[in-house]
Amino acid sequence: MTTAALLADLIPLCRRAVTAAREIQTAARQGVLALIAPEGKIDSDLLETHQFPAHGFAWLSTYVEALAQLLGWVERLQADGKLGELEQLILQAGFGEYLNQIFGGIPMSQTEMVRLTDFGIDSHRRHELSTADTVLLRRQGNTEAVKARIAELIKDGHHFGELGFEDDVLAMVRDQFHRFAEEQVVPFAHEWHLRDELIPMSVVEAMCELGVFGLTIPEEYGGLGMGKTAMCVVTEELSRGYIGVGSLGTRSEIAAELIRLGGTEAQKRHYLPKLASGEVLPTAVFTEPNTGSDLGSLRTRAVVAEGCYKVTGNKTWITHAARSDLMTLLVRTDPDSKDWRGLSMLLAEKPRGTESQPFPAKGMSGGEIKVLGYRGMKEYELGFDGFEVPEANLLGGVEGQGFKQLMATFESARVQTAARAVGVAQCALETGMRYAQERIQFGKPLYAFPRVFGKIAWMAVETMLVRQLTYFAAREKDSDRRCDIEAGMAKLLAARVAWANADNALQIHGGNGYAEEYPISRILCDARILNIFEGAAEIQAQVVARGLLGGR
Repeated sequence: MTTAALLADLIPLCRRAVTAAREIQTAARQGVLALIAPEGKIDSDLLETHQFPAHGFAWLSTYVEALAQLLGWVERLQADGKLGELEQLILQAGFGEYLNQIFGGIPMSQTEMVRLTDFGIDSHRRHELSTADTVLLRRQGNTEAVKARIAELIKDGHHFGELGFEDDVLAMVRDQFHRFAEEQVVPFAHEWHLRDELIPMSVVEAMCELGVFGLTIPEEYGGLGMGKTAMCVVTEELSRGYIGVGSLGTRSEIAAELIRLGGTEAQKRHYLPKLASGEVLPTAVFTEPNTGSDLGSLRTRAVVAEGCYKVTGNKTWITHAARSDLMTLLVRTDPDSKDWRGLSMLLAEKPRGTESQPFPAKGMSGGEIKVLGYRGMKEYELGFDGFEVPEANLLGGVEGQGFKQLMATFESARVQTAARAVGVAQCALETGMRYAQERIQFGKPLYAFPRVFGKIAWMAVETMLVRQLTYFAAREKDSDRRCDIEAGMAKLLAARVAWANADNALQIHGGNGYAEEYPISRILCDARILNIFEGAAEIQAQVVARGLLGGR
């Protein structure tokens, strides 16, 4: 493989390139606002009409922030004396490729490419925005030689770049959960998937002992009191082993955030220690058959009678529903309301189901939804017909707060989903690399061919890009700063990278990748859901665009 030359003064060069990229972002924002806010205020109808450039602006802004965070990662490594050749090459390649896409076209999906002209930036203005720094990085940043050298540096399959933790505790946490995943998850995950069975309780119990379910719950309520960055590290490593295992913690994270932020003190004292210990396994029961992301049109109703709420209605895409003990159940308590203001959240306890009787609770029924991947917890549709929840289990004790309570959890949920995507992306990268090194064709490993090692090198670069973007969103949350935009960006890009890595790793497997016996077939199916749940890519783009264009 050809030795790549690092660009001279790379870090100052990238700093200037970030400044230039932000100028492009500003020009694009002005162009989109001219379309959707001609009178100075965003017009909702015009925003819908011009959804493509508005969402394109979200993608452009995500690219710019990803580059800024990749640069910040390298600067921290340099300050700590940990900056090596691999990290510098990742920075160079990341800037080279993303700047080329910013100027040439950013893929929002497989069929949608947003270009600077979509923001009203004509060729003359595009030329003005193209600085000497961005031109140099575009031409020499992500060359064949650079990819070859990255492939050489990562070929042992154990080192894909320093992670840049500023806290040694995070490094120890990562190592602990890396070992756990390697020993108790990786060897068994594919069989769980093929047999379409629940993750064994022995694994869940081991996760309880490691503190997974109480990771971010305050110590006063029985948790470990760690931050969202630690949550990302744990979630990433568990999801690298198997997305189902990584997602087990999401259930407790959502429930704990709802109760911690919106519950009464009595509810916090009662439920948070049980969630932290794993004694209570929760599930989120929000989505309905005809609502999807439009939660304001939710129909499941709850009426007070004889000291309890009687729930009637249907829910769908409920993860881990049968084996859970507690449902955070979003219902309409004001029958006269037509939007989000009539919604409330109930802490609905239920008996844990068995394989023969998954939903033994009176007034509740359910059936499994068979899915392509993400199988370790199973998906269900649920029906409620007079299902009873004590009045005292109204979250916060006040009706009409359900939607606001749920919205308060979205930042954490989306940061964690981005971390799940990073884990799946890393899993795909490692799986593709192993196969490329083991598979001999034409007398040499597949990894010796440029079209193969080039794919893997770029997978390593882009995985680090989204990892650092995700850590950034988590740090913002840990600093008690609003991070709905940052969380949306992280989830938006990380989900796409997970899918791209899985798709490319399967391509490297060739025909074998299409066989169920090879784990990459599972990884591809698992990766696909990441662009859909916790807010589809289009919803994420809308959140990011609305926040940035509205001046958040």
